[in-house]
Amino acid sequence: MINLEKLRKFYLIGMILIFSACSGDDGPGYQEPYIPDPGNGNTGELLSHDELLEKVQQQTFKYFWDFAGTNSGLAKERSQADAYGGEGRNIVTMGGSGFGLAAFPVAVERGWVSRSQAIQRLEKILDFLETIPTYHGAYSHWYLDNTAQTRPFGDMDDGGDLVETAFLMQGLLINRQYFSEETSIVNRITALWEAVEWDWYTKEENVLYWHWSTNFGFQKNLKIQGWNESLIVYVLAASSPTYSVQPEVYHQGWASNGSMVNDRQHYGINLTLGPAFGGPLFFAHYSFIGLDPRNLSDQYANYWEQNRAHSLIHYNYAIDNPKNFEGYGENSWGFTASDNFEGYSAHSPTNDLGVITPTAALSSFPYTPEESMKALRYFYEERGNELWGPYGFYDAFSEEENWVANGYLAIDQGPIISMIENHRTGLLWELFMADEEIQAGLERLDFNF
Repeated sequence: MINLEKLRKFYLIGMILIFSACSGDDGPGYQEPYIPDPGNGNTGELLSHDELLEKVQQQTFKYFWDFAGTNSGLAKERSQADAYGGEGRNIVTMGGSGFGLAAFPVAVERGWVSRSQAIQRLEKILDFLETIPTYHGAYSHWYLDNTAQTRPFGDMDDGGDLVETAFLMQGLLINRQYFSEETSIVNRITALWEAVEWDWYTKEENVLYWHWSTNFGFQKNLKIQGWNESLIVYVLAASSPTYSVQPEVYHQGWASNGSMVNDRQHYGINLTLGPAFGGPLFFAHYSFIGLDPRNLSDQYANYWEQNRAHSLIHYNYAIDNPKNFEGYGENSWGFTASDNFEGYSAHSPTNDLGVITPTAALSSFPYTPEESMKALRYFYEERGNELWGPYGFYDAFSEEENWVANGYLAIDQGPIISMIENHRTGLLWELFMADEEIQAGLERLDFNF
């Protein structure tokens, strides 16, 4: 009979020797040698559901804690050093940082870091946020960690990004609520929150615009209109105590006077909002890290039913697998924006390249707990040796192309931690929805919550 314990020891010794002989920036872009769990559960007793969820959350949190920007403490856009002309590890991202910040209360509650460590890191982050350039109070998509200067994201996109700012503010307000006894933290977050000129980004029209910069003004000319990931932008804009927008901006701009509603149906599942098959699954995640969809509705949709339907449609699409891609099924599903074997794309059933992105199913845990657990066990127990790394699951994979991403993206890692926690305890939903300014904003927009 094979002695599994001896086999495990030999494996670990071998891996240590391999890693000690290697150096440089090979592999997924992490800084410390990493030895995966041999077999990831196949060599011993399987983890319980809770143990597995905890392991995934804690490992994923390391991306935002151990791998954070040296100067800023914020989340790096991605882990690959050679990305963006070699600036990959020097670019910090505001939206991804907001998702990482939202996980700080989770880390404290679960004992991964101490309360004092979290406060110390928050202070470092606030030091950076208070000094970098802003654009009528809004933050840019990217900054350089070493110089604290704006790093343009794209053409005519070198200034304020209102959607990224909203994701950042969502995370900051969650921390303001959690650390409410820390007067300095509360006051500093409040100052950043109250400085965002949401109404400036309307151009005095009844819609919010995504971008404004000193160099190009509103030339980017991209309206923030639903349905997509940006509901939180309008909730925050209506909730602002200093630069709020009128309800008409929400109803005429975001909801397009009601034409946002499509009432589609796929696989016998009703889908109120969104493109065919719902679009990429981040639509159901980014705004709902803090915004609690369980009892959330307005004249356009019930947001719990919307997000659950969206997730189930993706699940059923993978089972249906109309393009006959290798590996799809009830244990491997979920399509969202991520890396792929050709670069990067917003994957969805209507943009299906044979790529599965773990964050899609894992961040849907609140909506589809059984279906998401099937995917999690497949990712970890069956694909683990190639898919599991130092900061959790690598960004994406394709069995059709025999390909696994060689790193991580902040915007994909962050929702995994927070949405699993919302499934387990509802912690971040409770914190965000307890904010009296958010409550007032929701009431102003005629939400039921």
